[in-house]
Amino acid sequence: MIAKLGAGRELEEEAVTRGEAETEAVGESLGRRLRSDDVVYLTGDLGSGKTSFARGLARGAGARPREVASPTFAICHEYSSDGGSIVLRHLDLYRLKDSLEDLEVLGLPGAAAGAAVAVEWPRSAIRMLLPPTVEVSFEVLPDGRRRIRTR
Repeated sequence: MIAKLGAGRELEEEAVTRGEAETEAVGESLGRRLRSDDVVYLTGDLGSGKTSFARGLARGAGARPREVASPTFAICHEYSSDGGSIVLRHLDLYRLKDSLEDLEVLGLPGAAAGAAVAVEWPRSAIRMLLPPTVEVSFEVLPDGRRRIRTR
């Protein structure tokens, strides 16, 4: 399946990485292609590289954050590019129930307004509010490398 990244841009990629730096580099490559209306879903087990990828995604989008960390407890971190051309909102829904009401109370339907959004742990409720432009899945291989599929 070929996915569309914003205005009809096609994207289907796979990479196998050997560490955090390589995982960030894959994220950075996608980040350079992000637009303000893109929604990126990051799926995979705990420790599979989603936050490292998001760090690269932010850097590729032009953001120069001090530290991209998992927003597990904050739910949303926002990173802006130096020139202000793109805002990346990084959501982590791990601790939230899969409830449309909970997401609406938190204001998540408006999360994509004027921003690119990366969502860790997307659930069915968020899929109704913010359908993905691209999905990135992370798999830990038996030798510890990560397989990253973007579609």
